[in-house]
Formats: sequence, C-alpha cells, structure tokens
Amino acid sequence: MNTNLQWLEMPQNQISAWQINIGYAGKDFKEMVQAEMPDAYLINCFETIDELSNSIRHLSVLEMPDVLMMEVDDAEQCFSFIEALRKDEHLQDILIVLLSKFDNEEWKKRAAALKVHDFYVYPFSIVHLHERVKLLLKLRILKPYNNNHQILDYQKEFIYRMPPSKRLFDIVCSALTLLFLAPLLCVVALLVKLESPGPIIYRSKRVGTGYKVFDFYKFRSMQTDADSKVTEFQKVNMYSQNSNSTDKAVFFKVANDPRITKVGQFIRNTSIDELPQLFNILLGDMSFVGNRPLPLYEAELLTSNEWSMRFLGPAGLTGLWQITKRGKRDVSEQERKELDNYYAQRCSFWLDLKIILKTFPALIQKEQV
Repeated sequence: MNTNLQWLEMPQNQISAWQINIGYAGKDFKEMVQAEMPDAYLINCFETIDELSNSIRHLSVLEMPDVLMMEVDDAEQCFSFIEALRKDEHLQDILIVLLSKFDNEEWKKRAAALKVHDFYVYPFSIVHLHERVKLLLKLRILKPYNNNHQILDYQKEFIYRMPPSKRLFDIVCSALTLLFLAPLLCVVALLVKLESPGPIIYRSKRVGTGYKVFDFYKFRSMQTDADSKVTEFQKVNMYSQNSNSTDKAVFFKVANDPRITKVGQFIRNTSIDELPQLFNILLGDMSFVGNRPLPLYEAELLTSNEWSMRFLGPAGLTGLWQITKRGKRDVSEQERKELDNYYAQRCSFWLDLKIILKTFPALIQKEQV
C-alpha cells in the first residue's frame, strides 16, 4: 500500500467512534506497539518521519490522526518535524508521544521545549502507554479539530472544583490554627536555626490538583544539600525494595535517613514540620484533606491513566495514606497509589471528617522513616 495515502485508502467501515487513530513513525518498537496496543487503537505505521510527514500533507483536517507517536533516532529528525507542526495553526496542538531507546536528557529537554506530551524510554510498559494516551485525549490536551466551528471543551468535566464549603472551612481553620500555634512555630523556627545553618523553611516545587505546580512549605528537617543526594539513596528507597516491578519507583522514602538533623527527626516524627503548610492552605494551594502534593520528580512518573487520577482530586495536608500507612516500613507503591485514587474518586464531606478525626492518632510515627 502506498503509505502516503494509507489513511485515505482505509475502508470506512474500519473507522468507528471508539477507535483512536495513531500515526506511528519508526521501526524499533513498531511490532511491539502494534501487537500489544488494544483493539481500540488504529495504528498506521511508517518507517520514517518523512513518510509520516508526506502522508499528513494529503489529509484534510478531519482525517488527521488523533495521536502522532514517533521514535527518536540519532538524526533527531523528529524534532524538526515537531517544530514545523507547532507552527501550523491546524496541527500545533496535536498530541505527540516520543519513544526512545536511550535516556537522553538533551532529547527530553528539546521535547519539553516543543511541548511534546510524553517521552517514553525503553523498556516501557505498553499498558501505561495506551492509558496515558487515553487520559490525554480525555482531558482534551489534544484540542479538537473544529475547522473554525465551535466545539464544546469537555476538559471542564474533568477539572476538580473545590466546593465553597470546603474552601471556607480551609480558610477559617487554617487562619485560626496559625494564630493559636504561633508561639510553637516561633520556638521550632528558633531550634531549626540554632542546630544547623541554612533556611528555617524548606521550600520546594510540588504538583497538586490538576498538575498545578506551587511552592510547598515545611520546616527544614534535613541538611541543606539533602535534595542533591536523592540519587545516592535510590538503592535504599523503601518503595523500590517493596515493589516487584522493574520500573523506577515513583515515590522516595529512606529509613533512618542520615540527611535528617536531630531537631528534624523530632519535628518529623511529631508532624510539626508540616505546620507551615497551613500557609499553603490559606493561599488555596492545598486543602486540609486531600492527596499529598508530589515533588516534580515523582509527579512526572505518574502520567498513566491508572495513576494520574490522583491529580483530579484536591491536594491536602492529610489524607487516606497518612491515616493508614504513614510511617510504616511495609507500605508499597501500589497501595499508596490506590489510596490516592480512591480518595480522588470518592472525596466528600463525610470522608473528609473521618480522615480528620483519624489524623490525630496518626500524627506520631514510631519508625524513623
């Protein structure tokens, strides 16, 4: 079949509303993707970027594929192609996924600059890949081709909106709690400052509701260079040890972490280090109850449909994971993800109330994690 006309020659009875049309360019992963993707995906394969590009030129706006999936090769031709797509007003928002044999940081940076929706490095899970594509389409990250006609934006259906009553509760309670605990906050700040040099408040970028990135506040409980040592401690990451998967662990936690200071250990075990997040609640970045906002390096690994559900609920100071598994050595990554998803799907006033009441006994953790 002439690849330039492959979509045009396809029998119309093969096209149905439930099928997702993928334009695929590359040879290394083609057979794996074709064999393992579900039947809902209609995959049109091309060996080179040029063939894919030539085929697209023959298509009308309504015949365009839903997704472009391309392998990155040494010639880096895909980046020039994507750059051209981003300059085309009809194609600039098309969903693009890149697949690579190598974990190349420069390629990832170029992909991010070109607003590529995802970058998978082999070995990757086809299950995660197709779930990610479904999520992106569901959230309308790929804008519908409307040919200058108005089409409803269904993304609004999947954006979490905090109930006014929950927000009012957060504002009143966070303000009153900050006022009541002001003396304790001052004492802790002084102890942190006296024990080790560095800032009193640890501030980091976190990902919360709807993948919103914000500045997250805690009392500093570690040495000032703790973040730079994360890679060194990956081999003793509790989540890696409790997982049977060969994939990189999403979450990071170390038992008896040597980066923690003496004051830091006390305020972590008593959860005092979390109190500055009351300012995050007051500002609207978080709520009292929700899923914990994640560091960027953790959030970027939770992109599949199965796990990104957690970001469709509120970010919180406490949540289901805190009252059931916080501080336990046997916690698994799977369990934490499932708890987060459960809350995102079922969050309500009564569930929040139960979590708040169970939070107080869970504040003190016995194990040094």
